Amino acid sequence: MTAADHRESFRKQVVACRALGSPLTADICEILAETLQEDQGEVARRILTWPGDSSPRADAVPLRLCGGLHALVLTGADKTLAAAYANAHPTAEILQQAIATHEDYLLDWLQGPPQTNEVGRAAAIIAAARFATGFCPLPIRALELGASAGLNLNFHRYDLHPLGAPPPSGPEGPDSPGIFLEEEGLSPVVLRPDWTGEVPQAGIKVTEAEGVDLRPVDPVGDELRLLAYCWAGQPERMARLRAALAIARRFPPRVTADDAAGWLESRLAQQAPGRMTLVYHTIAWQYFPPATQAKCEAALQAAGAPATREAPLAHVSMEGDGGKGGEGAALTLRLWDGGPRAWRLGRIDFHGRWLKWNPTAL
Repeated sequence: MTAADHRESFRKQVVACRALGSPLTADICEILAETLQEDQGEVARRILTWPGDSSPRADAVPLRLCGGLHALVLTGADKTLAAAYANAHPTAEILQQAIATHEDYLLDWLQGPPQTNEVGRAAAIIAAARFATGFCPLPIRALELGASAGLNLNFHRYDLHPLGAPPPSGPEGPDSPGIFLEEEGLSPVVLRPDWTGEVPQAGIKVTEAEGVDLRPVDPVGDELRLLAYCWAGQPERMARLRAALAIARRFPPRVTADDAAGWLESRLAQQAPGRMTLVYHTIAWQYFPPATQAKCEAALQAAGAPATREAPLAHVSMEGDGGKGGEGAALTLRLWDGGPRAWRLGRIDFHGRWLKWNPTAL
């Protein structure tokens, strides 16, 4: 890729940020796309001579830099930059000065890929788990692929209160996870997607939850990294993430560093009588190599074939499909409880801001 191609990566990120509700991060990427020059220092040179694909769907170099800049703001390391963020008025001069002043720090941020754990996606997991529980009313053994920091392994500790829909009975009642967490001195994570369609009502109980990720993020030791990759100028999203991190400190997620396929095979080989095994992933499958995808699918099919109503297997997928089914990500469910069944549950915003719920059997 040429320097012009790398600048185009920033322009592509502008489009994504505006579409997903972060005009401040979009403005920063737009300024950088127009002003980055190789003679401005090592950070600019590294970006404009990036050896791989710097685009948002590959190495995501614009987000690596934006994460580093946001970290300078969150830690108070650059007061001028922090003031510009607070006023939502970054300028080329302020950004260039920050990049020059904190060169070594930002070079470190360029070394690794963005690490996010979008808590808003838990709305999809909760809704799908309720829907599956309506068919198989059993406690859940939850297994997450591409779990990152494991924040969404605590999905059963989050409250789903959709906008535009009455709160369902069950978990959002007097025994709400939010009420319990407030008693523990923690702020609850309340998910308020703009909801279209009925809200599934079944109550869910999770007895075990664990996940896998090639490079798990420590929700305690890597808290700054997770916060910094939450786009600037989105206070509700940031507050939700902070609350989820606090819950993770009280209820540490179990995430194994491993390849998803081998891990899933070993977990599905462990029987779970009297429970529904729920395998799920949210915007992770696309990052698995084809061989890993194939092995995961084979493991699901092998475990699903003998599954019964007393020990069913469910697979929830929230993944992009290139817009083939509409905006956002496709939300699907497969259920093996004596025979395979599948549903297209609806579509959801990539950050969980809205959910169009319309279960359709496949």
